[in-house]
Amino acid sequence: MSEPQKVYIVDDDPSVRDALELVFRLEGYESRGFGSGSDFLRIAKSDPPHCVLLDVHMPGKSGLDVLSELNAQDYPAPIFIISGQGDIPMAVGAVKQGAFDFIEKPFDADTVVERVAEAIVRYAERSGDADPASMISAEAAELLTPREREVLVEITGGASNKEAGRTLGISPRTIEVHRARIMEKLGAKNAADLVRIALGNKR
Repeated sequence: MSEPQKVYIVDDDPSVRDALELVFRLEGYESRGFGSGSDFLRIAKSDPPHCVLLDVHMPGKSGLDVLSELNAQDYPAPIFIISGQGDIPMAVGAVKQGAFDFIEKPFDADTVVERVAEAIVRYAERSGDADPASMISAEAAELLTPREREVLVEITGGASNKEAGRTLGISPRTIEVHRARIMEKLGAKNAADLVRIALGNKR
């Protein structure tokens, strides 16, 4: 992918917003923060991103208000709700309203990046907007054998070793072997790194 993927962070806490913006920028994404639901809604439909991180508790329009106004079930990008520990029932309700998933505070930055990368791929597949194989960067594909490319498609789509093995007709142990070789060839340090490199988001 030549164009960087856009991630919007909607949170009234500037420390959370700034930290997430920086993390995603360092990982090769184009990130943009919004301090309120109203600010985000002004451009949400005219300039949709590849993923949204949306705080559930904000003054003015809450995360749930934003989901409702966006008609989140039909929004072209996955929306993650950011919630505190006491907000789990609300976060579950948000998923029923169309949110893709929720991320609980306090969160680990690497985990958030990994979940966003996987969600972007899954959403494209679910929406029928992209062939998962076409999501893998040409640079990554060139380094891999045909079988390794098949395994990588499964991994970036969020499949477990067992699920990938079932789809490809090989054992989970064989998937592990392929996965290790793929990570070595692409220079990936961990699963999040692998997804980013495979999708062309490496700096």
